[in-house]
Amino acid sequence: MAHEIEAAAVDSLGAIRSRSSHTLAVGAPCPNCGAVLAGPWCHACGQSAEDFHRSILRLTREAIDGLFDLDGRLWLTLPDLVLRPARLTRSYLDGHRVGQIPPFRLFLIVVVLVFLVGGLGTQKPQNANVDLTLDLGGQRTVFKTEPDMQSVLKDEMVAGRNKGDAWIVARAQAAARDPQRFAAAMTTWAQRLAIFTLPLSAALLGLTFFWRREIYLFDHLIFSMHSLSFQGLLISAVMLGGLATDWSMLGLVAAPTHLFVHLRGTYRIGMFGALWRMIVLFLVSLLALAFAVGGLVMIGLYEVGQ
Repeated sequence: MAHEIEAAAVDSLGAIRSRSSHTLAVGAPCPNCGAVLAGPWCHACGQSAEDFHRSILRLTREAIDGLFDLDGRLWLTLPDLVLRPARLTRSYLDGHRVGQIPPFRLFLIVVVLVFLVGGLGTQKPQNANVDLTLDLGGQRTVFKTEPDMQSVLKDEMVAGRNKGDAWIVARAQAAARDPQRFAAAMTTWAQRLAIFTLPLSAALLGLTFFWRREIYLFDHLIFSMHSLSFQGLLISAVMLGGLATDWSMLGLVAAPTHLFVHLRGTYRIGMFGALWRMIVLFLVSLLALAFAVGGLVMIGLYEVGQ
């Protein structure tokens, strides 16, 4: 599903551009059913009246236009997302949608961006020394790359570890020997699970507004798409900054502040109402993140040991 997310994000970029520059002429036959075309879609079969026979040069130009032009909506959406998130979400919910990127499309693009940026700092030489620390049965154990790993594994087995610890030790050996494969497995599953953050976030929001009958699940989904998109952009910026300085982590302070402002403005609630919801959402998100990371580590260990 990770590749599907990337494909959907790329397709979303391209879909923002107008089709008018490469649609078939009115009056031409539909390539699918032969009906006479009267517009950008066939009235008989519904197929797009798009001419896919285009030169490499034209395809390249359209791809560049899609990435950097986006009909101007990117430059209208991002400033509001960062500085005025409540206005962005409220405008969409109130029906003013033409001037901004669709929330789900924005979310997909940001998901891909996060993993692209995250991959910049994970490249290591194949023969680099890697230490992997695990807490087994209350005792912290550090695993090293070959040849030390063979002796460590033997000592752990002799020490009488149970089967669960032995399973972890064996796969920790494989992960330390091939850290890039371990990281790739975790990244792949993280991309697959990223999409599920939307319904989880919307459901949690719904619980904090369950007595507000005028607010629908749709409202929470749009809020979640915008909020998670900002958090993804923030994480990407922090990771990029981390390549140059250790102080970039301070940028994460903006996460709860942005969430507070976003909540208060979108749902038009008071300071106390926004504050306690922000605290609940943030703490639950941190707890869920801890469980997710632990699960990804176990999945990575399992796949790297196959």
